[in-house]
Formats: sequence, C-alpha cells, structure tokens
Amino acid sequence: MRETVLAADLGFFSVLASSGSLSAAARELGLTAAAVSKRLTQMEARAGVALVNRTTRRMMLTPEGELYLEHARRILDEIDSLAELLGSAKKKPQGLLRVNSTLGFGRSHVAPVVSRFVARFPEVSVQLQLSVTPPPLTDDTFDVCIRFGEPPDTRVVARRLAPNRRLLCAAPSYLAARGVPLTAHDLSRHNCIGIRQGDEAYGVWRLSSGRGAARKTEAVRINGTLTTNDGEIAVKWALEGHGILMRAEWDISEYLQDGRLVQILPDHETPNADIFAVYSQRHQMSNRIRAFVDFIALELGNELRA
Repeated sequence: MRETVLAADLGFFSVLASSGSLSAAARELGLTAAAVSKRLTQMEARAGVALVNRTTRRMMLTPEGELYLEHARRILDEIDSLAELLGSAKKKPQGLLRVNSTLGFGRSHVAPVVSRFVARFPEVSVQLQLSVTPPPLTDDTFDVCIRFGEPPDTRVVARRLAPNRRLLCAAPSYLAARGVPLTAHDLSRHNCIGIRQGDEAYGVWRLSSGRGAARKTEAVRINGTLTTNDGEIAVKWALEGHGILMRAEWDISEYLQDGRLVQILPDHETPNADIFAVYSQRHQMSNRIRAFVDFIALELGNELRA
C-alpha cells in the first residue's frame, strides 16, 4: 500500500468484519449502509485490492481482506497499549472491551458483572457476545473469553476466576420411578440428558473415584431421549423429571439447596470445569482488560461466599 493507512480505517474494517454484513456494520457504526459501502470502496481503492466479496445478504473477506484484518487488529491493540503505557489511559480504564462467554453462564453471571463493571468504569464500552461454541483461542475477535476448563494453548493467558464442579443430579420424581444409581456403570441403564456444547466429547461421561493407587476413571457411554445445546433447557428437563443430568454446580446449586434436584454419586469426580478468563499474551498490559478480569474474579468470588 502506497498511502498511509489511517487508524480510523483499521477500526472501521474490524467492526465491518465482525458484523458479517454491510447492513449490520451500518447499525453498529450508526451509519447508513450506503455510507459504509462507500467508505469500504474508498479503502479498497487506496489498498489497490478487493478486501471484501459482497452479496445481497452477506459478505466474505478476500484473502487480502483476511490479511488486512489480522494486521488491523494487532495494530489497534498496540495503539491502545501505547496510550495506556504513556499514561493517558493508565489512571482509569477506557475504550472498547469485547467479551465472549457461553450462553447460560453468560446470561446468569457474566452479564450482571458487565453491568456493574461499566457502572464502576463508565469510560469503558463493553460488547458482550454469548455463543454455544467458544471461539478459537487464536481468534482476535474478542479481548476476553470466559471459558470452562483451563485451555491447553500456552499462547494465551488463562486466569482462574473461580472453582467449578460438574455434578450429577436428578429430580426426586425421576429417582423414585427409576431408582438411584449406585455405581458409574449404573448410569448406562438410566435416561441421561445430553448436552452438546463446545469441543467436549458428546455421549461419554468420565467419572473418577478412589484415592491414590486405588483411584480409577471410568468412561460411561450415556443414553437418553433428550439432547440439547442449551444448558438452561437441560436443567429444566431435569427439574421436570426426565432424567439424570451432569451440570456445573454454578447452574444447579439453588435447586440442590431447595431439594428440587438431588445429587447422585457424590463420591465420584468429573473432569475439571473451573472458570477461566482467557486473553492474548499481548493484552497483558491492557489496563481495561486487567481491570475487567480483576473485577469479575472479585465478583464471582463474592458470589461463592454469599
């Protein structure tokens, strides 16, 4: 590119790519679709290459557009970091913060924390997106992702926010009708409610029991008449007596306390599901990201102690 690339163009293109269409980008930017199209055309003219393939309903980035986006997001991050290091934003967090979380936990826990965070730091704007499948760890679309289980990728920072156990439970009505499982193997003869989420293996529950040399892990293939990708729906089905559910303690603690659900096989442990905030290593110096991660860790800790 012969001409200077403006930071405003980089921000515009990042929003455009995240929106998925010109009309969605227009709503996000507060512009008309014609204005967005005109600005994109001007950018492509300056670049000398097409950045976007347009259709009537959607758009896709060209290979050159993908390259432009990758560098644009990195440069924008570096500009923000530089501003913070120079002190203009160091005193208090400001700027745009993009957060991703799972559907159920995002609605019930992350969204309320975001509300309190922006009340505490009004100069930060937060975009919260909830999704069934977590975005790839290498995706720069988000600044912070709230995930279950520590990611294996060493290229990212993973800060543990709160402990979290997956528990097996069922409604008293189901257990009265079908009996209480006494061993992990017994689960294969029960109606189990399946949840398809993320990259986790579906249809197999791994349970560990015992200590030391006697510890063993069993992989139980479950069967059932109900499956969903929404954890809240799965909990409702369990409450209605449809079967046995494996779910995070954060989502079912109130029902265990009031007796609407009963924990089964309490001496068995399931794979780790602790809650982590995940972000790129290059964001470690970002004041707004560090402020948000510190804030949500404190808030979730307070919920545990409540």
